[in-house]
Amino acid sequence: PTLSIFDGQKSSQIFTELKIKTLSPLRSSDRRKIADQIISDYQLEIPEDGNTEQQAEDGATVNPTPGIGALRNSLLPEGSLSAKFITTAGPDLKEISGVVYVGAVSGEEPRVLWVKLNDRLFPTVYTLWRHPRLLPLLHTPDVVLRKLYGGADLMTPGLARGPPFPEKAIKGAAVAVASLEKPSVPMLVGVCEIDVSGLTQVQGVKGHAVKGIHWNGDELWAWSQGGKPGIPSPDRIEGWDDEKHEHVLDPGMAQLDLEGSDNEQDQGGVNLDEGQNIKLLSQNSYVEGEDVVEQVACEREEMSTKDIDQAFRNAFIYAIHHHMNAYKGDPHHGLVFPIPQSLVISNLVLPYLPIFSTADAASLQIKKTSWKNAKKFIKALDKEKILKSKDRNGGEVVVMDIDFKDSAITDFVPYRLPKKETSGADSSGGGEGKTPTAGNSSDDSSIGQTLKKLTLVRPKEKLAPLFQAANASTKSLLLPAEIRPIITAYIESENLVSPTNKRLVILNPILANAVFDGQSSMDREVLAKGSVPRDALMDRILQNCSPHWAILRNTETRDDAKPKAGHAPSIQIVLETRSGNKTVSKVSGVETFYIHPQPLAEELQKACASSTSVGQLAGSSPKNPVMEIMVQGPQKDVIVKALEKRGVRREWVEVLDKTKGKKR
Repeated sequence: PTLSIFDGQKSSQIFTELKIKTLSPLRSSDRRKIADQIISDYQLEIPEDGNTEQQAEDGATVNPTPGIGALRNSLLPEGSLSAKFITTAGPDLKEISGVVYVGAVSGEEPRVLWVKLNDRLFPTVYTLWRHPRLLPLLHTPDVVLRKLYGGADLMTPGLARGPPFPEKAIKGAAVAVASLEKPSVPMLVGVCEIDVSGLTQVQGVKGHAVKGIHWNGDELWAWSQGGKPGIPSPDRIEGWDDEKHEHVLDPGMAQLDLEGSDNEQDQGGVNLDEGQNIKLLSQNSYVEGEDVVEQVACEREEMSTKDIDQAFRNAFIYAIHHHMNAYKGDPHHGLVFPIPQSLVISNLVLPYLPIFSTADAASLQIKKTSWKNAKKFIKALDKEKILKSKDRNGGEVVVMDIDFKDSAITDFVPYRLPKKETSGADSSGGGEGKTPTAGNSSDDSSIGQTLKKLTLVRPKEKLAPLFQAANASTKSLLLPAEIRPIITAYIESENLVSPTNKRLVILNPILANAVFDGQSSMDREVLAKGSVPRDALMDRILQNCSPHWAILRNTETRDDAKPKAGHAPSIQIVLETRSGNKTVSKVSGVETFYIHPQPLAEELQKACASSTSVGQLAGSSPKNPVMEIMVQGPQKDVIVKALEKRGVRREWVEVLDKTKGKKR
């Protein structure tokens, strides 16, 4: 598969890096010209002139409809900037150049709104979130969409909610792609490889449907002038998705093994009709280059509503049981209240459902319970007094608290979960005697690693006489403990041990000149006395050495290390308040400890039942960026526990609590 030209992350095949040059203001005439090109290219309807008043049915005058000037400003705001960019793409790392257009809307941080490639303008997700129906909208299951973020092409059988498909989704047309879970929120911009609008079926049809160009989470999304992280996607956008249908994960996706290969043979779809014996093909027809586990879904009777209700209730209790075991020291067991109903279902129910076949996936859906939706499901648990809920504006319900001492939770016996790891649960399942751990992923190699922080020093040149006398070199990197015997050998060879107190060292001219410069009061006192305590001498010599550090992983030894100059860094956790009274937790510096930010962010999202985002740390070098994970809520303890699972000691973590204005 080919990565997006805006994906700056490494792949086994491709490395791309986006470099945006100096931004310059757009002239008003150029901005209008570009906006008019967008209106023409995307065949946008020009509103009535803003100077024309409209009459309501009762004869009252209403606000005029914005004219073409307002449309231009909406697409490309006044004060927009432009800059050229260079990046690479494809297996041959072909250099690609283009132009980005940056603008700010309603006083927000300026973001990349449009990108120009080969004289063609494409909107970013920030533009799509503000302009419903700007592009034809296609849909695919969320599990497929996540693979598209990695650079895979969307295959024809991965298309959902059709046919029919949007009539403008023809070959070569720019399209937006959303997930079935958030059908009104475009998350990817791509180009149709085929005439999608003309498809009469997708299952069993081979070939590439959409090639991704830009998506929520790539470098275009993450870029900002101030180095702030990318803006998380909204939960819903009015105007993009007018159909009020509930959509669930395609049953066929439950069996997919998304640890991909690049085998291009035997592509094709599978018939996923319920009740039919299904043999999944050896090639995943949803995403280019993905293998699937060969498995037969046996015919079985459909579950009753009572069985489905019980499965959902058990899944929620299983999730709480898991959190109690995983976060015993936390009074809320890693959960942050209030918990929105969407996170209750996505993080505390779906990962713990016993889905072993396509028939299970087809049956275990919230709409097939007696409650029909998440709100009534939560209200039922409230009625049982397992939790406390509260209604909020907009018809949503949130979980305010959970009774962790309820007998349904304390007496719960874990059951077996599918071997295929689900979000937030260990693939072994509770039936095998193991507690599922939220976010454990076979892709996260940092879980279970052992780390050792190695501190080394290199003596400065002025200490050379001391080391030469002991036949040691000042060019080598030494452990602090290795310095002491060298200095001891010099002291003894020069007979500098005080005859009256063996803890004192008598200064000779060489030792005095090499270690004490006489600038501090302590130096002047030592030089005046002519002697110094041995421990104080050792400390002063170490201060005259250049520090170096290295992090050793697993079986690595000192010989394997490539030490770096300076003091060993720490992982930074910053707690700060945003939007008045909302606390967020930010983590940075994990890359030094062989931890990939994205899998850690995904684990924290599940463990905290909260939203997370990953963006470049403000002030870090674009050539070697440090990423920052942001988690909603005061999550210090949960973050530290997740780091400890990855071999990080507590003393290597520095916490700055800006909500209290003190460091601890």
